[in-house]
Amino acid sequence: MLMSKKLLSVVITGIVFIVLLVSYIIVTPSVITAPVISIYPYQGQTLLNSSGYVVAQRKASLSSKATGRLEWLGVVEGSRVNKGDLVALIESDDLKAKLLFDKSKVVLAQAEVDEAKRFFERAKKLLAKDYVSEASYDQSFARMAKAMASLRASEAALEISKADLAQSEIRAPFDAVVLTKNADVGDNITPFSAAADTKGAVVTIADMRTLEVEVDVSESNVSKIYVGQDVVVRLDAFDNEIFFGRVVRMVPTIDRSKATRMIKVGFLKMDDRILPDMSAKVAFLEGRLNRSSTSPKLAISKEALLRVNDKFYFFTHDEGILSRREIANPRFIGSDLIIVENVRVNDLIVINPTTKLRDGMSVKIIND
Repeated sequence: MLMSKKLLSVVITGIVFIVLLVSYIIVTPSVITAPVISIYPYQGQTLLNSSGYVVAQRKASLSSKATGRLEWLGVVEGSRVNKGDLVALIESDDLKAKLLFDKSKVVLAQAEVDEAKRFFERAKKLLAKDYVSEASYDQSFARMAKAMASLRASEAALEISKADLAQSEIRAPFDAVVLTKNADVGDNITPFSAAADTKGAVVTIADMRTLEVEVDVSESNVSKIYVGQDVVVRLDAFDNEIFFGRVVRMVPTIDRSKATRMIKVGFLKMDDRILPDMSAKVAFLEGRLNRSSTSPKLAISKEALLRVNDKFYFFTHDEGILSRREIANPRFIGSDLIIVENVRVNDLIVINPTTKLRDGMSVKIIND
């Protein structure tokens, strides 16, 4: 008798559980959800996205016309140099000796000119008094002319020696930053040569003020791009930052092998952290960028919006319970997203809600 009562109790409990389960399955509505996302408003203006690299438009590999051993190097990677600054010296003892020799030749030639001029002036005065013949006068004039020609030749040789010595000096052609150091003191520098154990360029420099992003745009999309167009640049090195720019040039040719056109994008404001060869992603925008709305916003799909009596709502989902939120004036980003507040990234939002849903209602998720 006792066992029968226990069995009956178990059966009744099971029936109640089954009834409740069936009731939950039948009565509890099912919903599809999607997360709240973080988005930049400019993404609603994006016409085209493309990838490229940061490139210095003014860049140089510095070498010397002279051939010799690298005697002194005054920079390292990252050094800043100004136009005309001495960067390196090539061994030049022979050039310095030749320069001293040519300077002495100029001094001797100048002394010869001074002496010839004195003889000529004396002959000129004596000729006026008929103390010397015209032949003697002509001879003194010819001597002076020869001495002056010798002086000019000596001065020209001196200038050549100065130029040769200057070629052993490597100077910065513009304000720049040293990117790479390709040679060390003691290396043999032989420009335009691939001889063994020699180096060509000593350092490579770049003007960081000329950094631009170079991207290849498909030929079929070139019509969407124009000079002066606003863009937003994202660098792989800085995940959570954006940089503003503008199309500055469009290379006037198509790369037939890739069917693309190179577009060059300049930064509106330079940042010392931006470096050559950084990977970049460029968003080409439709219309002008509103700089006041470039901070990230929270957004939901327009399919989460429910309109009831000219009012707009959406439902959040938390542990099976709905919470209804009102949106006074829906603001769209593009055509598919709506800006929302008082939610967090990845909060779940009900998609395609119906008027049967209520605040505080228990629901189940049927996402795939």
